[in-house]
Amino acid sequence: MILLAVYIAIFAVSMVIVAWATKRFFTRADFTSLKTVTFGDESAVKANRAASVISVLAIFALWVAFTNSSLPLFKAKGPFEGMVEFTYTSTLPDGRSDDATVSILVYPEDVQLTEDANGAPGKIPNKLDVDLGEGFAKNDTLVIPRYGSKLISVFKNDEFKKSDGAIVTHLNGQALTPGEQIILSEGRLALTEKGTPFFEPSTGFRMARLYLPAPEVTTNRFLQLNREGYRNFTLLEHTWASLQRVLLGFIFGALVGIPLGYAMGLTNWARGWFDPIVEFMRPVPPLALIPLMIIWFGIGETSKVILLFLAALWIMAIAARSGVSGVAIAKVHAAYSLGAKKSQILRKVIIPNSLPEIFTGARVAMGVCWGTVVAAELVAAEKGLGMMIMVAAKFQLTDIVIVGIILIGVIGFAIDIGIRKLEGWLVPWKGKV
Repeated sequence: MILLAVYIAIFAVSMVIVAWATKRFFTRADFTSLKTVTFGDESAVKANRAASVISVLAIFALWVAFTNSSLPLFKAKGPFEGMVEFTYTSTLPDGRSDDATVSILVYPEDVQLTEDANGAPGKIPNKLDVDLGEGFAKNDTLVIPRYGSKLISVFKNDEFKKSDGAIVTHLNGQALTPGEQIILSEGRLALTEKGTPFFEPSTGFRMARLYLPAPEVTTNRFLQLNREGYRNFTLLEHTWASLQRVLLGFIFGALVGIPLGYAMGLTNWARGWFDPIVEFMRPVPPLALIPLMIIWFGIGETSKVILLFLAALWIMAIAARSGVSGVAIAKVHAAYSLGAKKSQILRKVIIPNSLPEIFTGARVAMGVCWGTVVAAELVAAEKGLGMMIMVAAKFQLTDIVIVGIILIGVIGFAIDIGIRKLEGWLVPWKGKV
């Protein structure tokens, strides 16, 4: 919620500042600026480049701020790191009690624990030296990573154990019963239901590397994958394998789906014949078809491409059908009144006016194909971004997962931009007639 609130605040503040700066220092001199009504006019809405740049920078800044990044930017409150001490009171059945101190070292999770660190950089001892004290309750030590938590076996070196009836009754001088806790600035101190002391360091507002690695960690992993590859294939080979599958599935889906959509939009028989099939298959997620693809076509490339073909097919068919349905009937009547034949109506009126819907469907279908390829590559794939992501996730290699996600997003965004440019070139009349 804090992250969302910060993002919304950045959005609002940036919009106000950019709007003020644009009005104060820049004046538009294009056709759109001369329009008296722009709200609701799609042709008047253009992407604000300043907003795009600030959006990307804001996401990067939040990535740095809420992870344990070493970059010199604003940082949210981080996890506790260092030494912390607390006392516990061991009480015997006869009423005698004794206090002892527990010294805890909280260390960064990427530091190596050794038997004897000897001041070596990046290493710390896995056990601290401490004076045990004079009473029957002995002082203890604990070494714990940030974002970790541990039970503290305080009776392990005490003279009286749990079997002797000893129990912990106080933590830091505060009386506690099993299940209660104390919130410290360094973390959370509690007694479990069985009466064992428990410590969890404060995590602050930054995410652990397991959940979200810092930008520089992800960048280093990206460079490493380019040099060394992953599971016997380079990052480029993984990327090309996924891209090839997506493009093949999308192209075949468009080649079949667009004519199918035109047929459904132009003839009653085709609409009645194919409409139940299309409407039945449209809500079925492509992932549900994976078992059938394996049974019918095996675990090779064929099943993966056919799955992506089916993911794109129904979207392209519906987009083409919607494009035909959206053609203004006045244009068709005007063409007929000028003596146009059906073939000319199709070529000169229906296809040009349906292209915007088809391009929109193409962008949606491409996004669905990218989402499907990750699951398709789970089945006996030797290479591919989806395979790389899922295998890395099993070993909790979050930085590899992030690299794969970023690559899929960048490639998908580049393809989307390419489709937009192609649409602008092939359909220059969109929004103007």
